[in-house]
Amino acid sequence: MTHLSRHLARAAGLVPAATLLLLAALTGPPAQAAEAAPVPTTCPPAVAELATCWTGQDANGAFYAIAVPREWNGDLVVHSHGGPDLDDPTDASRSLDDLDRWSVMVREGYAWVGSAYRRGGFGTRMAVADTESARTEFVAAFGEPGRTFAHGQSWGGDVAAKLVEVHPSTYDGVLLTNGVLAGGSRGYDYRVDLRVVYQYYCGNHPRPTEPQYPLWMGLRADSTMTSGGLRARLQECTGIESDPATRTPLQQQNLDDILAVTGIPERTLGSHLSFATFTFRDIVHERLGDRNPFSNRGVRYSGSHDDRALNRGVERFSADPSARRDLSWDSDLTGAVTIPTVTLHATDDPTAFVEHESAYRETREGAGTADLLVQNFTHESEHSALSNSGYAAAMDALATWVDTGVRPTPAGIAAACPAFDATYGAGCFLDPGFTPGSYASRVEPRPGGTRWPAISAAQERAWSHVPGIGIAP
Repeated sequence: MTHLSRHLARAAGLVPAATLLLLAALTGPPAQAAEAAPVPTTCPPAVAELATCWTGQDANGAFYAIAVPREWNGDLVVHSHGGPDLDDPTDASRSLDDLDRWSVMVREGYAWVGSAYRRGGFGTRMAVADTESARTEFVAAFGEPGRTFAHGQSWGGDVAAKLVEVHPSTYDGVLLTNGVLAGGSRGYDYRVDLRVVYQYYCGNHPRPTEPQYPLWMGLRADSTMTSGGLRARLQECTGIESDPATRTPLQQQNLDDILAVTGIPERTLGSHLSFATFTFRDIVHERLGDRNPFSNRGVRYSGSHDDRALNRGVERFSADPSARRDLSWDSDLTGAVTIPTVTLHATDDPTAFVEHESAYRETREGAGTADLLVQNFTHESEHSALSNSGYAAAMDALATWVDTGVRPTPAGIAAACPAFDATYGAGCFLDPGFTPGSYASRVEPRPGGTRWPAISAAQERAWSHVPGIGIAP
């Protein structure tokens, strides 16, 4: 019996047999990668003069990268990257790119490790397992650090938040930046809305002459559409890449209606539509066995030039309860966090809207752990990276909280930022008085509730050790 099979057998009493078969299909055969000690590599430019770097591949096939500052403070930051990327990694380049982007951690004296994950595609708990594996690889090579902090940005914020729920005694603190913190069961609803609203106005994804499929699939499994092909269809319908003066009246009206109804910024419309196409296909076809986890039944769309016609004509569908349960189990957050948690979120984040923070606060309040959460907001308008000065101030506040037990305040973190900006010169944009609206104020709630009940402690223990989890109950 393989290592995976033994764990599946142990968990068999907790989940339906059909789900076990699905999980086996998701995970595939046992990993064949041979685990080896990390080997030295060239550091990315941002840390080349400050640290030494290594890369390796763990027993599950996940590549990882490590950096240790020459003036190491003895602590470790374990990073979870965003995405998810849909292509399978072939080396540690994704992790090295992240190390370059978040070089501020190394510059602040922390060792750093990040996993590229064992495969492309969705799977929060898979990414959790690989992130934790990267931490253990670091410890095996360099010894136990003084303190260990988790960090994740974007979808990596969901991964890092789930990481500290699954491993409650391993990490000392967690920093979540521009995180997708509403979880998969509701965190992508605005992209569900985009997918159907786009098709209502544009009618070219799919075209009437092409094989038809329900839009919750994102894209049919055997489609050969490329990202370039999708951009061409978006341009055809909306003229988004053209000077506004050269758009046709219909293109401008289509664009205006899509943006007004969905609330998605024009500058990220293409990336959101890509997610609602290719990542939805991955979630549905590759992770959920062609089951639908999404719903827009009962949603009232508004803001267009003719809301009545839109609501009468837009495609409607309801989620398969088992698919929604499985997506929820994989990526929704329970709030069961026992360590200091600091978040940092751009108020004008065009990808993971700032209202994700409201969803997370509700989750933490529901779990009774809001006293271990300090949320900070910064008047920035990018998603993939924030000011290094803000990162440094937030990380310092988290470390001080862990050391002293004294909970920081957003005002205190904002006041401390200029001292870090003297080093980084990236600007301080923290606004301690900002409060985001509710998640429902940005994303229309789905009738019938927004999430499934949390799994039991016994299920968590059993499934958190199964290698390769993508989506499972």
